[in-house]
Amino acid sequence: MIIKKILPILLTGILFFGIGMAAASGADTTPGSEADPLVSKSYVDGKTSYVPLQLQPGQSLIGDEGTEIILRSGEGTAIDNGANGVSDISSGRDLMSGMKVELNHLLLVPRADGRGIKVSTEAWVLIRGSYTIR
Repeated sequence: MIIKKILPILLTGILFFGIGMAAASGADTTPGSEADPLVSKSYVDGKTSYVPLQLQPGQSLIGDEGTEIILRSGEGTAIDNGANGVSDISSGRDLMSGMKVELNHLLLVPRADGRGIKVSTEAWVLIRGSYTIR
């Protein structure tokens, strides 16, 4: 008889203790915390959308790690880092220095080590990511 009265109280206590421990050990998902940071709209837009960019003959566009480049008009060639090329995702190959960049092909700069494209005519590119122009 006494077990029937104590058992529900004991089980309820164990349940509340378990819930408390789970809540205490979970990651902080408060907006703005390290686990759930707040970012600005311009940061998100810069990471998720392509930006049109005009290049003049002789200019080089050097991408940082993860930069994506699409040559929309004009003529350009790849710039490698001396060992590896720019990834042409559309054709599935590496473009080494001097190799022609095809129009509308998606290029990926895998590391910030000097890779990119050099244009020989006025050109327009779509770019997503960080870059420098030389």
